Amino acid sequence: MRRTTIALLASLEAFVAALIGFALALVPLMLLWAVHFGLAVDAMVFVHAAAGVWLLGHGVNLTAQADPVTASRTGLEGAAEPFTIAIALLGIALLSISAGLRIGRRSAAAGHALTGALAAMAVFALAGAGAGLIVDSPALHANPWWSIGLPAFVVGLGALIGSVGESVRNPSTDVAGAGPVRRLVAALPPLLTEVVAVSVRIGAGAAFGVLAVAGVLLAVAITLDYATIAGLYQALDPGIDGGIALTMAELALLPNLVVWTAAWLLGPGFALGAGSVVSSGSTVLGPVPGIPLLGALPDSSPALGGLWLVVPVLLGFVGAWIVATTRGRVSDGSATEWWRPLAVAAGSAIVAGATLGVLARWSSGAVGPGRLAEIGPDGFAVALVAAATIGIGALVGGYAALLRAREANEHVGAGLALRDDRATGRVDRPAPRFQPVPDREPAAASAAARAGAAASGASGAAAASASPVGTVGAGDPAPSPRPVGPATTSAPAPAQPARTVAPDPDAPWWRREAAPGRDDGEPGDGDASDTEAFDTTR
Repeated sequence: MRRTTIALLASLEAFVAALIGFALALVPLMLLWAVHFGLAVDAMVFVHAAAGVWLLGHGVNLTAQADPVTASRTGLEGAAEPFTIAIALLGIALLSISAGLRIGRRSAAAGHALTGALAAMAVFALAGAGAGLIVDSPALHANPWWSIGLPAFVVGLGALIGSVGESVRNPSTDVAGAGPVRRLVAALPPLLTEVVAVSVRIGAGAAFGVLAVAGVLLAVAITLDYATIAGLYQALDPGIDGGIALTMAELALLPNLVVWTAAWLLGPGFALGAGSVVSSGSTVLGPVPGIPLLGALPDSSPALGGLWLVVPVLLGFVGAWIVATTRGRVSDGSATEWWRPLAVAAGSAIVAGATLGVLARWSSGAVGPGRLAEIGPDGFAVALVAAATIGIGALVGGYAALLRAREANEHVGAGLALRDDRATGRVDRPAPRFQPVPDREPAAASAAARAGAAASGASGAAAASASPVGTVGAGDPAPSPRPVGPATTSAPAPAQPARTVAPDPDAPWWRREAAPGRDDGEPGDGDASDTEAFDTTR
């Protein structure tokens, strides 16, 4: 889109947002003027009040002056003197910040974030100047410079957050005016920018986590004390028109009550008048403003007391653990320096303390004269406790993640070294293990024994054939007569080829080695050749 189009769209959206905020304050008051007062009072009184409510929502302090009759009815000390109304209605500010978020996001997506933000701020500055002129009356007065600057600052803050969020979500976005900022960030050491980014994530996440828990606690308290709140409505008897106006005022104060509950959870608590305190450790109440929603206040100290401080510590721990495990680099070990968790915890403590402290200060202020000049939490005390608790949790979580990262580095390094050793053959492999076998005679010795036995048998047969046939020794018996006939000579048996028999693998070892010797045709084995060789009757 063109720059002019972005400026026009941002201006139109900012004008609609400012008009909605002013209407939310004006409509209930005009309804009250028409129904409750019967159009008998000057309508400009309610218009002045609506403009003052819109300015209060953006942090502009008002100076009020009550007439003598009204001052005497209040019964408060100093009611006849000018007093300051300084409490901010964060519900109206939340609407303006939401509009700024949308403007910043869309302008950044179109490449003209600065143009959109400046256009929205200009519209809110004009709206603040107009509201300052409207509210100026004998009963109310606002500083004109604060009336111009603070509404523009609120919507500009929303536009800044929206444009930065869009730039982070989509880094390819060409945000106008972001070039110098990006160059400045790129010139910083990468380690510094990374620590700052991690600290912002942990601190802001833990701070808004505390607000989320506080919102849940407030909802539970309103639900449990609904009967008390309804009884206060009935005691005030505002009627339908007054009930609508009172409910709209309570909705505008609802974000303030969430911040006050967060201060209660952290320990410092909040005040509802001079000398009163409502905290998780103790509750001391005096006369409180007549707002039915305050019926959810605890009557005494809760059972858990200081144990609620575990909530911010746990949020800091979880935030540091999640961010460290998701952003930590285990492979190169660059996220395992001992000082990194300490630096991140310190940065997280600063971010969380600043966030909750500013919100606590913004949500508090005077609502009237006398003891009503002290309403809400102490921003400095809330910032200190939030920084301490969330910082401790982030420190413990960061070092826990550091130990985990170092163990992972050791395991990964050992695995890589083993893989390299196996690839290069440097791993000492274990020697193969064999089953023991029984002691036995070597095969060569058994073969030599068989050869010696065969040779001795052959020499004995040769000696027997060499002795004379008719010779009888001295002690030998006489041979039996043999028939005389032609001498017969038996033909030698034909040579048979040697048979090779494969040994049985399941047979014992002595069978496997002796098996070939039984088939070699040696005498005494019962072969047919042996019988034919010694048969002399044929």
